[in-house]
Amino acid sequence: MTALRLVQRMKRDWMHTGRRPSGLCGAALLVAARLHDFCRTIKEIVNVVKVCETTLRKRLTEFEDTPTSQLTIEEFMKVDLDQECDPPCFTSKTNNQRWVGYPRNCT
Repeated sequence: MTALRLVQRMKRDWMHTGRRPSGLCGAALLVAARLHDFCRTIKEIVNVVKVCETTLRKRLTEFEDTPTSQLTIEEFMKVDLDQECDPPCFTSKTNNQRWVGYPRNCT
C-alpha cells in the first residue's frame, strides 16, 4: 500500500512524465521496503524491476527534491499534500549553473 501511495505522489509531482513506469516502481518499492524495515538493496530491486542502477538512483534523487520526502512515516500515511512540484526536468534546468547569468526576459 505504501509503494502505491508513493507512486501516486510521484505522479502528482510530475515525475512520471517522459519516464518508464519501471523506474518509478523500483524507487517506490525501495522506499516502501525501507520504511517498513525490510532490508532490500538497490541491486535486489534492480533485478526485480529490470532497470539500470543509475536510473533507480536518479528517481530516488528526484524524489528527494519533493516535499513528500521530508514527511515522517506517520505524516506520509495521514497527510495528503495539496501542492504539486514542478517536473524534475524543469527544476534541473533552473538549478543548472549555465542558466544563472542568462537573462530570463529575452525579447
